[in-house]
Amino acid sequence: MSRVVGIIPARWASSRFPGKMLTSLCGKPLIQWVWERAVQSTELAAIVVATDDQRIQDAVQQFGGEVIMTAPELPSGTDRVAAALAGQEADAAINIQGDEPLIEPALIDQLAREIGSTESWDMVTAAEPVTDPILVEQSSVVKVVCDQAGRALYFSRSAIPFMRDPKEQGNGDSLYLRHIGIYAYRRSFLETLVQTPPVRLEEAEKLEQLRALYIGGQIKVITTQHRALGVDTPEDVPIAEAALRACGLARA
Repeated sequence: MSRVVGIIPARWASSRFPGKMLTSLCGKPLIQWVWERAVQSTELAAIVVATDDQRIQDAVQQFGGEVIMTAPELPSGTDRVAAALAGQEADAAINIQGDEPLIEPALIDQLAREIGSTESWDMVTAAEPVTDPILVEQSSVVKVVCDQAGRALYFSRSAIPFMRDPKEQGNGDSLYLRHIGIYAYRRSFLETLVQTPPVRLEEAEKLEQLRALYIGGQIKVITTQHRALGVDTPEDVPIAEAALRACGLARA
């Protein structure tokens, strides 16, 4: 079994919500909720927050988390994960999104076991079945199609596969998979990925994982019922707080 670490990239300068990592949810900063969920996983050798901001570092250290400072000019969370991984003794890393306060520890463990038990995959990610036609058509909802082994064939903001005859979909079954943005990377592949310039498909769809596919990466997609809840804008804060209370993680 390979040594797998969890890395939570957390930058200050979010374009839609600057400083969101320290915004309060039910009395605790967002990054603390993510950390507390992540440390419940059992398959990770270590968990660290990778940030570019002293305020985030201070907050993480205050609640007892481990933090690594990374360069502010890094262009993406993937680059921040790679920079943090450089100082870790690990064969693989899981990029745990810092804005998902309800991330499932069991899902983190699934990815860790998959990437850690075989060298067949360069990356592992997750997706959930989606039947709501409104979500299927939304460009903000990323869809993925896979082969019979669960290998990702393509990710898109478009509704893929295209249903030429919608009646073919079946009774309640769906061919659509909504991608969930959590990634496990084999160390050697992550190093190659961040050294590769963005490719045209990636730039067209604004999906970084298309660079991984373009350079031949083998991406395993785990199907899950976990519904990601991200805090992307200030309007998402009360929604996240209500969800935390509904599942008993915060006081009503």
